[in-house]
This record gives sequence, structure tokens and C-alpha cells, in this order.
Amino acid sequence: MSATLVNELSEQSQKFWAPIFKDELLETSILPSLVNKEYQGEIKQGGDTVYVSMIKRPTAEIKTIGAGSDTFSSQKMTTQRVGIVADKRITASFELEDLADLQTQIGNPDGQSKIRQVLLEAAQISLNTYLYSLVSPSASAPDHIRSGITNFDASELLANRQLASKARWMNEGGWWSLLDPSYMNDILSATTLTSSDFNGADAPVIGGKVASTRFNFNILEDNSAGLLQLSPGSAGQDCGLLFHPDFMYLVMGAPTFKVSDLHANHQHGYLVSVDMLVGAKLGIDGNVKHIQVYNT
Repeated sequence: MSATLVNELSEQSQKFWAPIFKDELLETSILPSLVNKEYQGEIKQGGDTVYVSMIKRPTAEIKTIGAGSDTFSSQKMTTQRVGIVADKRITASFELEDLADLQTQIGNPDGQSKIRQVLLEAAQISLNTYLYSLVSPSASAPDHIRSGITNFDASELLANRQLASKARWMNEGGWWSLLDPSYMNDILSATTLTSSDFNGADAPVIGGKVASTRFNFNILEDNSAGLLQLSPGSAGQDCGLLFHPDFMYLVMGAPTFKVSDLHANHQHGYLVSVDMLVGAKLGIDGNVKHIQVYNT
């Protein structure tokens, strides 16, 4: 294969795959698709900082008519700003013996490519695990780390609903509950949580999965290795994360695809890679906007 063809395939993979890769990455992921991704600024290179701002709510006044109600006090508008650094690089790559498959798949009119799909899945796992590693709920009263939960049933869901309500989670954006298969089985075996006779609501679809909406939470199963990090001692089951999307902010740059010859490394074959810059951080008051649950 000529160097010209390698360059052409590199350019074509960037042209045809990059525009849909980021959107598809988020659409097929659960946690990355749900956290807040609204920010100010642009990511052009590693280390770039973007910002999330929140306007602080003023204190309203109430006065009795005829008793000074013709005047009012004003307050200067202030904002709270959080900077998020794109200091992580996610790279997925593999080696090919020849470029015949790549040539065929890049030109696929349906946009289907096993090579792109494998790269997507690898990046998805890495991003998901990274976000779960940042989970850090408040451990002060009221404690948002709830241990010793052997059965995630209706009473447990209600306890978390109360904790979220007391922490004043906003309704906009929804409340979400991501549960490992064991906790999800507890939910599915509880009649009051599964029967439409007891509860009924529109079911959102996230990452190809249909959520069950109960007690203000959209409930989804997450069997990823990322979620299982929340199970202390690598127990591998009985764990979950409940949150409002504003508990964490995710920033992502545009993906870069590249195809190169391995001859310089004294190897036969070719390298196909995709990399993208990302950064994430707990949001404003994010430590009380999520709850970690697990069995001891």
C-alpha cells in the first residue's frame, strides 16, 4: 500500500467517522449521556479550560401594601463559576495487516463499520470508567453514602427520594438511578415497582435501554465495570448511583482519527486510532446531588 493511500484513508476516516463518533459515543453510553455537558468555551488542545456558571438566586421581599411596599431593595447579580480542564486523553487503536477492510468500511453508504464500532466501544468503556472514578458524594450529615443496603426495594427507593428532596435536587433534568444487575433484580421482583397498576409514567430511553420511572427516579440497569467500582472490596454486586445530571459536568473535544504505516517501528501492517480530549468534574454542590448505595 502506498503512503498516498494511507494518507487518503486517514483523511477519509476523519471526514466520515469523526462527525458522528462523539454523538454516537454519548447515545450508546448511560452515565456519560446523562451528566451535564453544557459549558462555555472551546476545547482545542489538552489542558484547555472551559467553564460552567450558575446565577445565584436573590432573596425576594414581601411587604404589606401601605407599609413601605412602594420601595424595594435590589441585589447585585452574582454568579458561581467552575472551571473544567480537558486534561484526559482517551485513545483507542488497533493494528491491521492490510487496509482492504478499512477501505471498504469507510466507503459504506450506510455508515456501518465494524472497525469504527470496536473503536467506539473501547472509548465508551474508558470514558464510563473515568466518570465513575469521580463519584464522591458528601459524607457529612445527611450522609449521601448509604452502605449496608442488602435489598434495593421500594422502601429503599423512598429513602433515597427523601434524601434527594431534602438536598433540593431540581426537577428539571430528572432524577436518575443506575443500578447493578443484583439491585435491578430487587426492583424487578417488587410488584409495587413494576406493576403499571401501581405506577405509570412515560419511559425515557437512554443508551438503548428503557427506564422505569418510579418515585421521581428514572431507573436503569448498568452492568458496566465502571459502576461496579462503587462496590467496596471489589464485591462486584449490590451497588448503585442515584443523581441529578448537574452533579457532574463532562467536556469533550472533537475526535481525531488517524491511519499510519508501522514500517518505522520495524513492523508490517498499519495502525488505526481515534483519540479525543475530555475532562470532567463535580458540579456546583455536586457532592450533595448524587447518592452512592452499596451493600457492605
